[in-house]
Amino acid sequence: MENKFKNIFRDLRIERKISQNKLADALKVSVAIISFWENGLREPTMYSLIIIADFFGVTIDYLVGREN
Repeated sequence: MENKFKNIFRDLRIERKISQNKLADALKVSVAIISFWENGLREPTMYSLIIIADFFGVTIDYLVGREN
């Protein structure tokens, strides 16, 4: 299954003009984790998906590419 999360996550960050540093601070993770997620090297935990969805005001289904 294709990892759609990495592209959606990166696009949300860029559309909102948020740097990786500021997003890492907001989500309380390291900048390396943001980079890993954006490059598909790691996937977020369910807890992290909830935090990310809340931060961007989207659903988890949207984040993982299950809805538009």
